[in-house]
Amino acid sequence: MKSSLHHAHLFASDIDKSLHFYQEMFGAEILFDMKMAGARNVMIEIGSSKINFYDQPPKDQGRGGIHHLGIETDNLESLVGHMKGKGFEFKKDISNLGYWKYVMVEAPDRVLLEVFEVVRDKIPEDQYKKITSLQ
Repeated sequence: MKSSLHHAHLFASDIDKSLHFYQEMFGAEILFDMKMAGARNVMIEIGSSKINFYDQPPKDQGRGGIHHLGIETDNLESLVGHMKGKGFEFKKDISNLGYWKYVMVEAPDRVLLEVFEVVRDKIPEDQYKKITSLQ
């Protein structure tokens, strides 16, 4: 038997703002937009991963059990440049650990994102294949 994480499900106080953010910053595509469980639900895809949004504000103002969502890119500097070009401001610069580069950013509704790049030539190929989602 195989299992795979399919999606994260997030509340959105302004669903259109959230959708615009993920589309503009990460090229997200809308997979469906329909009413389910009494609220508008929109599922987006970023690469091979999905996020589903409820058109409802978060139940509390904290992050609950979610610390962050990780979004992998193959060129972190380019993505950060793109986001800055769209007016996004970063609180910190990119952290570079040699084999892993990342920056933490806050999306709408205080969703914390780790936007990262696994530096392929800095780790063994078999390990890279195990951890990357970009294959």
